[in-house]
Amino acid sequence: MAEGLMKKLYGQRAYVQSAGVHNDMEIDGFSVSVCKELGIELDRHRSRSFEEMQEWGDDLGQFDLIIALSPASQRQALELTRFFHMDVEYWPILDPTGLGETREAKLSAYRQARDMIRERMIARFGAPTEPGAQA
Repeated sequence: MAEGLMKKLYGQRAYVQSAGVHNDMEIDGFSVSVCKELGIELDRHRSRSFEEMQEWGDDLGQFDLIIALSPASQRQALELTRFFHMDVEYWPILDPTGLGETREAKLSAYRQARDMIRERMIARFGAPTEPGAQA
């Protein structure tokens, strides 16, 4: 969700690459649904790990900032970047997986996580710069 939101709000203003601790997960259908509500398409997005990024040639030293959305990703980011000059920020965002008993309750949890990420982005990077992206 975070990569899609960043691109929707700020377009090409910054190079964005999402990564996590694991790469063996399909994108959650609830994430796809709540992002589609804002015009963000995640259907073809796939989770990548930090190791996979490095294998594909992404040099972590070229990034200025890593934003971790979980304690596990923060630990891994700090470990992988200890020899690079870059900032690692941790944003404590609600993990919606496993929350809610009904479909609507699950969607509500995912919307809450999406909105938390969006609010943190706007607080950190300022008002959206892309046409149609609302503050």
